[in-house]
Amino acid sequence: MLKANAWLHYQRARLLDLVGRRDQAILALKDALQIDPGYWPAASSLGFLYGRLGRNGLAEAQLEKALEIKPDDPIMLFNLGYILQLQNKLEPAVQRFERAVEINPRIDRAWYGMGLALGALGRTEDAAYALQQAAELQPMNGHAWYELGMTYFSLGRRDKLAEVLAHLDRFDPKMAQDLDRATKQAPAG
Repeated sequence: MLKANAWLHYQRARLLDLVGRRDQAILALKDALQIDPGYWPAASSLGFLYGRLGRNGLAEAQLEKALEIKPDDPIMLFNLGYILQLQNKLEPAVQRFERAVEINPRIDRAWYGMGLALGALGRTEDAAYALQQAAELQPMNGHAWYELGMTYFSLGRRDKLAEVLAHLDRFDPKMAQDLDRATKQAPAG
């Protein structure tokens, strides 16, 4: 029996998660939070774990609670933005991504998520900017460059698309071929 120590329950949950016993990990995280409702690592981990299990409504609610404890955590903001995006709650997702990059401008996945959400909202110019940030922060991330290329294509920016294709071809020729094929098969704009 573990003592009434939130940290111990949190560590137990991490181990249970590592060995694939996720339902028990959830219970251990809940135990940690029952002992100390303000223990943000457990609060955040519980939301993240719900998200990994596809329990997006629970993940959203838990990450909101975790952000009440630690409102300026860019990783929690990104995770919440991602969960909101999965639920097609795009405007709130963009808001969380924007806050994450306001706190930490180098959080590439928040820029990427923001770019995808903005693109889905039809804010293509804004999407291009966000995806450019993501691609520059991770110059070898083929997915970011692919999405950036598709965004430039939809904007009719052939010059920028050519730059993306050239860059992508240097480190991921397969992804460059996929982008080239996609832009030749789809109507622009």
